[in-house]
Amino acid sequence: MKATPVIAIVDDDAAVRHAMGRLLRAFDLAVELYPGGPALLASPTLDGIACVIADVQMPGMNGFALSDALRARGLRTPLIFMTAFDKPEYEARARAAGAACCIGKPFADTEILRCIERALGLPGDTR
Repeated sequence: MKATPVIAIVDDDAAVRHAMGRLLRAFDLAVELYPGGPALLASPTLDGIACVIADVQMPGMNGFALSDALRARGLRTPLIFMTAFDKPEYEARARAAGAACCIGKPFADTEILRCIERALGLPGDTR
């Protein structure tokens, strides 16, 4: 039996975190919610995270700094960046960081699911 991949959602906006958690759980994905990068980095389950979805703009540690911290620890966890800001340099930085996707908020359910499939190397959903 194959384990369900665990998706970490890192966003300082509790409403966004919880809404995304509900959405992904509805598709039978395991989800862990974190209010910021330091909380994820301190998690005892960090090594078991299959994919990180991180907001770009967060106080203290932004999404790119989180990506750098994960890489500095030797973790190659796939990343998806999300942002409410339409800044072309964010997409370029996300690509440079090796992100599977960089999506703008708000986004369609299908868009985040496609990004997760890409990040995890899964075939497209046939539902």
